[in-house]
Amino acid sequence: MENIKQKDYIGYEYKEVVVDSSRISQYLDGYENFGWVPDENHQIKEKGSTILRLKRNRKIINKAELTRLQQNFEDCLKQIDGLEKSKHQAAVIAALTIGLIGTAFMAGATFAAVHQPPIVWLCILLAIPGFLGWIMPYFTYNFMLKKRNETVAPLIEAKYEEIHTVCEKGNHLSGNN
Repeated sequence: MENIKQKDYIGYEYKEVVVDSSRISQYLDGYENFGWVPDENHQIKEKGSTILRLKRNRKIINKAELTRLQQNFEDCLKQIDGLEKSKHQAAVIAALTIGLIGTAFMAGATFAAVHQPPIVWLCILLAIPGFLGWIMPYFTYNFMLKKRNETVAPLIEAKYEEIHTVCEKGNHLSGNN
């Protein structure tokens, strides 16, 4: 029993982060560069997201600078999430608007067809843009999504480069290298 080594006390600070389940590895890899390590019970899965439980030594060197870099890292990830969501928003709104306008034309065509006596020429006149309004949303959505992807992809790539730089600095400061 003479060789039993007493474990030194380490005080930890703890952090919980809710992340999209598809990005767990990215968050874990990033936070490790700022001195955080996964807690033994570090993952709790919920609907499409995961709660990561992390801990780090309270007396870590360069804590203020690491915290600043970590906040920059978190901000970049939030901006990437916003850019990813923005890809679909405008395309969905445009497609729904066109579909609703097409539906309004079809409603007008229906009223013209059931009118007594039926107004066939008005029914045909309103049905043509109505059908186009039901067909065009698919193509509009795909076109706008493609254009938005071309616009957003370089911005997302730049944010990933910024994350790489921030994590590299954090790794150097935390002594993980």
